[in-house]
Amino acid sequence: MTNPVIENMHTRHSVRQFDSARPIAPEDLKTIADAGIWAPSGKNRQMCSVIVITDKGLLKELSELNCKIGGWNSGFDPFYGAPAVMIAISRKDVPTAVYDGSVMLENIMLAANSLGIGSCWIHRAKEEFETPFGQRILKKAGLDGEWVGIGHVALGYAKAPAPQERPRLPGRIVML
Repeated sequence: MTNPVIENMHTRHSVRQFDSARPIAPEDLKTIADAGIWAPSGKNRQMCSVIVITDKGLLKELSELNCKIGGWNSGFDPFYGAPAVMIAISRKDVPTAVYDGSVMLENIMLAANSLGIGSCWIHRAKEEFETPFGQRILKKAGLDGEWVGIGHVALGYAKAPAPQERPRLPGRIVML
């Protein structure tokens, strides 16, 4: 027996081919980002924030930097043509920053899936926010202080049907 929340978890897949010409409605982006900030956090500090980027020029710059950090050939888009990217960031001095931001990213991906929007978790946000470009993003967002990038979620409508669900590896649940 399943319920809608568990069904959503089972049907979410990483999308790596987005329809870049089909934007996500602003109200859907707000709903998805709001789901992110409702993620649990260590001691309920709520020190993670989400930056939503839909500006094509800024997305191109972000993609180029992420590509360079990842060591790919110029021209590869690590965000797969997604029309939106959400970035989880946290105050640098929070000991649970990576955990809190990771749960935020999961909430974002599950919320997107529930709205029929594809997603893919993309790394290298930490390295991005250590650069002048990352600092410029923080300034543009009006965020003062020391921040660390946790991760990105590329968001958009999938160009291709979702892949067939793969079975889970056995032996990963241990009951004591």
